Amino acid sequence: MGPGNRPLDLEWLEDFLALAEVGNFSRAAQARAIAQPAFSRHIRALEEWVGVALIDRSAQPAALTPAGECFQPLIETLLANLQAARIKARAAHDMAAVGLRIAATNALSLTVFPRWLSGMESQLRLGSILTMSDSLNACEDLMLQRRVQFVLCHGHAEAPNRLDELRYPWLQLGRDVLIPVSVPAHPDRPQSPMHCIASNNHVPILVYGGTSGLGRIMRTCLRHRIPEPEAGTGKGFVTVFTGQYAVLLKTMALDGRGIAWLPQSLILEELGSGKLVRAAESEWDVPVEIRFYRQHAAMTETAESLWAISGSTCTAIT
Repeated sequence: MGPGNRPLDLEWLEDFLALAEVGNFSRAAQARAIAQPAFSRHIRALEEWVGVALIDRSAQPAALTPAGECFQPLIETLLANLQAARIKARAAHDMAAVGLRIAATNALSLTVFPRWLSGMESQLRLGSILTMSDSLNACEDLMLQRRVQFVLCHGHAEAPNRLDELRYPWLQLGRDVLIPVSVPAHPDRPQSPMHCIASNNHVPILVYGGTSGLGRIMRTCLRHRIPEPEAGTGKGFVTVFTGQYAVLLKTMALDGRGIAWLPQSLILEELGSGKLVRAAESEWDVPVEIRFYRQHAAMTETAESLWAISGSTCTAIT
């Protein structure tokens, strides 16, 4: 028996796996919804293509030969990989059909992004838009994997992110500032914070987690200003809560749990209503940039037009 010259039919592989599972030609043919004679021809054709017997027909139930036992797991892996490739190819096709793919960090996706997008739509027909909101680390991954064309995030010159390190071009769309805030101490004293940095006592703070871009900026810019608590004194800064997203820290701050450095763009309403107040003088503020990163390579016509219009009032950084 030698290898045949005819092309391989993937149906033969599915038939082979069905037979290997049930050990009976009739039941395997029934499971594959084909007549048994046709099923048997498929198995024989596969063996001719491979060049060796894969099924021991003398055994009851039918069993795999040593060659068949070697062949089975490899074919299972092959078919699984083919299915995965099909799914990924379709996903890539669907994603390519979307005109714009933009990743935005959580806080900016709720505040700056909608207003900025409305401004862009007034100048350019954007078509279909896919937006993904997550931590900076996740947004960076999407950009590095070329799953998005743009990333909108906060940035700071002293705390470069991975896109900076790989010299992705970016525009500065605006400015923001991280402000240390707390709930008021008492309704009768709306400007007096419950928790105050100037206090000589225990100062509870709410901090960003490791994958947060704002956390990266905070740790860099305030690393020398927020010391560890003084041992045995109960004084100094004490981390009471850690979260990845500014929205979560905002919720914890509104619950009176401590001081959080929150983007001004996220707390304008709360500052205006007095639900949150400053917990320190402005010297504790951390100015940040609102940055718009793009892919290195040429993009679709719509994406390139968006970049050009976004940069019409600011300077591209490369």
